[in-house]
Amino acid sequence: MSRSMGDGAIGSIQRLVRGRGRIELETTGFSCNSSSLHSDICVSTDLVTINMQSRTVYIPQKQSPPPINWTVQPYARKGDKAALSNVANVEIIRGIKNKPPPPCDIFHNIPAVVFSSGGYRGNFYHEINDVMIPLFLTTRHFQSQVQLVATDYKKQWDSKYHQILTSLSNYKVINPAEDEKVHCFPGGAIGLVYHGDLTCNTSGIPGGYSVNDFRRFLRDSFNLKTKNVTEIEKPVLILISRRRARALLNEKEILGLATELGFKAITTTPERMSNLSRFSDEINSCSVLLGVHGAGLTNALFLPDGAVMLQVVPLGLEWASATYYGSKVVGKMNVRYLEYKIIPEESSLLEKYGRDSPVINDPATIGKQGYAVSSKIYLRGQNVTLDISRFRKTLLQAPELLRR
Repeated sequence: MSRSMGDGAIGSIQRLVRGRGRIELETTGFSCNSSSLHSDICVSTDLVTINMQSRTVYIPQKQSPPPINWTVQPYARKGDKAALSNVANVEIIRGIKNKPPPPCDIFHNIPAVVFSSGGYRGNFYHEINDVMIPLFLTTRHFQSQVQLVATDYKKQWDSKYHQILTSLSNYKVINPAEDEKVHCFPGGAIGLVYHGDLTCNTSGIPGGYSVNDFRRFLRDSFNLKTKNVTEIEKPVLILISRRRARALLNEKEILGLATELGFKAITTTPERMSNLSRFSDEINSCSVLLGVHGAGLTNALFLPDGAVMLQVVPLGLEWASATYYGSKVVGKMNVRYLEYKIIPEESSLLEKYGRDSPVINDPATIGKQGYAVSSKIYLRGQNVTLDISRFRKTLLQAPELLRR
């Protein structure tokens, strides 16, 4: 097989760097960007030799640049010790005399992209935000002519995201833990591009992609039929039911209210969400997605244009709710955003801690004690009982937004 790439593949790799990085790549055939707060990415337009058994990448040395022996963790949570504890190291070697590349067992004529599917695997938000969106940004412009190499690979992960992976690449994902051979590629990238929380920045590297491009990509990958909420005859409200924490304790009353307001109201459980192919289709037929702040709201990506996402914001989670799913995030998806901030009387924390506790009246001071303390209280120790009369005023806004 050919060991060189066509101009299209070279151009696709070059799109992953700019400025000095582009000059360095054109001069030496290799460039690394470690300036991002979230992820490192190294790219090569020269032969990339990967020893799958040791997860070592060898890059040829051109001219006289300094040798490199660098270890990266190709996951978009740089500096997050908890996430990176589940991410294997990838060693990059260039020009180290006592570490020559091993002979190639398999030659490819397409570039490789090496990334980790570990990190916060099992959390749907992080699987989409930390892996799938960065993978889309990094590889979409290769037009499926790219070989994915996933460290920390799990078969269940591959099965769950099969439609996405096969839409990005025409080739089966390589699992280094099972494939212990030496693979050689005519170029590639180690690491993924990251733009922000559920974000695709059209002006960022590689340029041109918005979050709605990603949503259209998902719609095509999962063969979703509903493009706009106006195609739904009777409005449907789906309530994401939580069981362990941040549960809505009066779901029946909430569903009754939704029915009274003219919705076909149903609940969905985490078990149903585990089948992404089936569940994405269910969400795509939804007019309003309702849920307490949590990973399940990431499913808003599957909503048709013009639909509404209504986020219930528990005590102490105002910043997280705004950062991960607020109007500045969901509003970019052609999805309408509503939120309902609970009051202490609607939180189970009031009975547990009392009105005078800083847990109730000053969550910011609890936050200053660190994530371990605040998450135990507000994320894992809190349930919600909505005041139906108060909540009605917020839910009444949904039909108005759907008619716009």
